Amino acid sequence: MANWKSARPPQAITLDGQWSRLEPLTAAQHGHSIWLAVNGHDSVWTWLSDGPYAREEDCLQALHAKENDNASRFFAILPKQPSGTTAAAGYASLMRIDPPNGVIEVGNIMFSPQLQRTRAATEGIYLMTRYVFEELGFRRYEWKCNALNLPSRRAAERFGFTFEGIFRQHMVIKGRSRDSAWYSMLDSEWPDRKLTFERWLDPANFDTEGNQIQSLTSLANTSK
Repeated sequence: MANWKSARPPQAITLDGQWSRLEPLTAAQHGHSIWLAVNGHDSVWTWLSDGPYAREEDCLQALHAKENDNASRFFAILPKQPSGTTAAAGYASLMRIDPPNGVIEVGNIMFSPQLQRTRAATEGIYLMTRYVFEELGFRRYEWKCNALNLPSRRAAERFGFTFEGIFRQHMVIKGRSRDSAWYSMLDSEWPDRKLTFERWLDPANFDTEGNQIQSLTSLANTSK
C-alpha cells in the first residue's frame, strides 16, 4: 500500500447510460415524478428506514432531506423511454463514505415498480459502481441490507457482490431490531464484474420485446 492515495468523495454529477440517466437527486426536479411512481405502492418502503408516505408533501420533504444530506450522495434514476422522455422512477445513494480507507457503500436504494426488474435499474447500479471504482478510486464497495430482505440479498449476489456475513442486532429500524447481511466488491474484482454488466446490457442480449436472452448470473458464471 506504499502507493495508496485517498479516494475522492462523490460529486453532484450526472451519470449517463444507454437505458438510464442518473442525476443528483433534488426534490424540486424529481420529487413529483417519484411520488407518481410510488404512490399506492407502499411495499417499496418495507425495508427502508423511511416511508411510506400518504401525502406528496411528506414525500417531497423526505426527498429534500436526502438532497441536503451531507453524509451521502443521492442519485435519482431516470429510465430512458423509447419516446426520448425521462422521469425519475427511483433513487440510490453512495453513503458511509470513507475516502482515506477507500471504502464506500451503495444504499438507500428505492426502485419503484416501474423501475424494478428493468435494464434501467441494473444499468443504474452499473453506472454507480463504475463511477466508484474508475473515477473516484475506491477499493472496497459495500452493500448492506436487512438479513430478512431476500430480494435485496439476491440483487447483491446478482450484481456481483460477495457475501461476508451477518452482523447481529446491527441496527434498529422503524422500531425493529435488524440483523444486517454484509456484501462487498473489491477494485480487483471490478474488471470481471464490469465485463459481465456490459455483456448483459448489450442491446444484442435482448429480444424484440425487451426480454433478456442471457441472465446476468449466467453471464457471470460463463466468464469464470
